[in-house]
Amino acid sequence: MTTLRIGIASYEEMKARTLAVARGERHPSPGEPRLWFTSLESLAKVLSPSNLGLLRLIDEQSPGSLEDLSRLTGRAKSNLSRTLKRMADYGILRLERGERGRIAAKVIHDRVRLELPLIPPRPAGHGRRTA
Repeated sequence: MTTLRIGIASYEEMKARTLAVARGERHPSPGEPRLWFTSLESLAKVLSPSNLGLLRLIDEQSPGSLEDLSRLTGRAKSNLSRTLKRMADYGILRLERGERGRIAAKVIHDRVRLELPLIPPRPAGHGRRTA
């Protein structure tokens, strides 16, 4: 499996980065995050302890369908479907069609690496003063 690189940036920063890439002014480096969140809180919702447990169970048990996963977890299929769809949209796992068209979740990353700025970026022209 692989490491999913995650970054935290404001909506404005993500928009500026995306537009610069689209215009060809910026080229993402290989080690740069591929998945971005606007806050630690939004990341924490997706990678909550409950969802991390769900990923672990999927990896260990390899349930062949949402029905199987529902039985293993005791969670409603509709709840699981919503949670898994959200994680798939973020690229944390993959939803695949299995036997007889049943949908099964497959974990594709075994860890994350987080890039978290401690100090927000300063507007252009507002560099640090030196004495």
